[in-house]
Amino acid sequence: MNFHVLTLFPEMIQNGMNTSITGRAINAGILSVEAVNIRDYAFNKHQKVDDYTYGGGAGMLMQAEPVYLAYEAIAQKAGKRPRVVYLTPQGQVFNQQMARDMAKEEDLVFLCGHYEGIDERVLEEIVTDYVSIGDYVLTGGELPAMVMMDSISRMVPGVLSNQESGETESFAGNLLEYPQYSRPEEWHGKKVPEVLMSGHHANIEKWRREQSIIRTAKRRPDLLKKADLTNKEWNFVRQLKKQWKEEESKDENI
Repeated sequence: MNFHVLTLFPEMIQNGMNTSITGRAINAGILSVEAVNIRDYAFNKHQKVDDYTYGGGAGMLMQAEPVYLAYEAIAQKAGKRPRVVYLTPQGQVFNQQMARDMAKEEDLVFLCGHYEGIDERVLEEIVTDYVSIGDYVLTGGELPAMVMMDSISRMVPGVLSNQESGETESFAGNLLEYPQYSRPEEWHGKKVPEVLMSGHHANIEKWRREQSIIRTAKRRPDLLKKADLTNKEWNFVRQLKKQWKEEESKDENI
């Protein structure tokens, strides 16, 4: 998979992505990350890419032409017009399903804005996806782009040493990941659940499924609405909520 990042700070992207799991995948040739400096496509000796906004207002706006030319250079090299993700708080909030979908692309372009944003005309011309990583504002799109590339990379075959780990961790099936334990068997008076040391794989899988449901119901109940649960599991959730409500009531009366 080939990532292309249109940015004013290419060193930020390269330094962030050439480490850990993504760094190993890049070295192995499974991923490639190209950070394209938008300033290289500015038509002035100072490589200025911003200007005042029409109609007034605070701040400067990134101009359309340098962004467009930078994208066209990528398209020409790729031999097609790749999908373009513009990182913006106005976009759809990124999630695991989007990561899976984007991991199917051969080439994916991330457009990182700065200042007060980017001239609307070039966004209309090249952007296919408007994406946010949360309801807050950052100084630029580089950090969101790296967050997305990290998540998407995990869905690309060969990036993870154990491909199963990319499918069984948090958000798989809209459930959070179950608790996990390592040695020693007892730490600070807390013991590893006996079922995990039983060697009975069916019981272990059942316990893990239940723990995922419990954790999701407690920490991210919004995800349960989209989770694929059996009728028995939905009854389990209802019992949990009833139990928690009764416990809260007792605490309030103490």
